Amino acid sequence: MSEVDIVIVPPTRDLGDGFQVRRALPSIERRMVGPFVFFDQMGPTLLEVGKGLDVRPHPHIGLATVTYLFDGEILHRDSLGSVQPIRPGELNWMTAGSGIVHSERTPPELRPVEAPLFGIQAWVALPQEHEEADASFAHHGGAELPVVEGDGVRARVIAGELFGARSPARLLSEMFYVDAQVDAGAEVAVPAGFEERAVYVANGTVEIPADGTRYESGRLLVLKPGQTVAVKAASDARLMLLGGPPMDGSRHVWWNFVSSSRERIERAKADWQAGRIGQVPGETEWIPLPGTGPAVVRYP
Repeated sequence: MSEVDIVIVPPTRDLGDGFQVRRALPSIERRMVGPFVFFDQMGPTLLEVGKGLDVRPHPHIGLATVTYLFDGEILHRDSLGSVQPIRPGELNWMTAGSGIVHSERTPPELRPVEAPLFGIQAWVALPQEHEEADASFAHHGGAELPVVEGDGVRARVIAGELFGARSPARLLSEMFYVDAQVDAGAEVAVPAGFEERAVYVANGTVEIPADGTRYESGRLLVLKPGQTVAVKAASDARLMLLGGPPMDGSRHVWWNFVSSSRERIERAKADWQAGRIGQVPGETEWIPLPGTGPAVVRYP
């Protein structure tokens, strides 16, 4: 009997400038896994000489963005005044709460050459009691995030607790989020501690020993609850382990807004159009609401 409940094959979406992502959550098959309401694989790609990633200023409410890279570099700027490059093995955790604006771009110094980019951006829905929390930003270097090694597995705990190690990231709800590099033939066990769990195959091929089924890269395996699930690497593999308890109610997702209330999302739309959410210092462009004008607008 399979220990995998749902297999999600994410479609590819173009974010503009030819930059494509694979979006595993939300999907028709599954809207959320624990608090994870959005899960994008960026790359792997080589950004063209003279170009780069340019996710221009845009707003968020009701969520935390979780950015983690395997390769490359992104410069984060936000309306709190944060300016922070993120590199492989590091964590950018931005809590939007009642509202924040940010941009994500390839740093200027990397644009004269081809720049690699490969990583994951996830959104974590905030509990209802914290949906209107003050916006905040935190960065944790690779040396701050605990690594658990053994038997062909090297697991970095990005958020929450797993394998006896806890990330220093400050959370508003229970969850786990782990980057596991697994040698060919080795196994990683996903504990049964949380009801909702998933494994994303970022690279390589894996097998579920319980039934012998193999899964290629770019698959989100939503696991059945109640038992520890072993995942074996058929080749060298990189896996993202994620999950948590079910959320305290459903969430509405519209563009970059997440909320338990449709009315709150409508208010966020009006706030962004009226310029009430914020502006990123040093930025001269912003992205308007979808369907309201050109894709990018410059400040006067």
